[in-house]
Amino acid sequence: QVQLVESGGGSVQPGGSLRLSCTISGYTVGRIGLGWFRQAPGKEREGVAAINKGGVAFYRGGLSGRFTVSQDSVNTLNLQMNRLQPEDTAMYYCAAADRFNGDILAPTYYNYWGQGTQVTVSS
Repeated sequence: QVQLVESGGGSVQPGGSLRLSCTISGYTVGRIGLGWFRQAPGKEREGVAAINKGGVAFYRGGLSGRFTVSQDSVNTLNLQMNRLQPEDTAMYYCAAADRFNGDILAPTYYNYWGQGTQVTVSS
């Protein structure tokens, strides 16, 4: 079955950087959408960044200048996060889709999810 495993989370000071990675196995991912989401306590899960089948990147409004999504290989999804702020604190999840289902930055687009990695930004 398809499995996604996130890594790279941690605790950083405001203004710091982290690089998250997601390893995908059990499915050919080169032809499906891949995305990063985050969820803070008491809030809904929200899309952060995604890459579509054609390799085009999408970002949540206001994040494109600090966050960069990329793939080193067909089985790896990365998220470089720079100039982190306390409001970026959340559990970060990677996700994969095996079919088109509307908005690529909406959780409903995806049918495979990782367990998440915690990102905490505090002074």
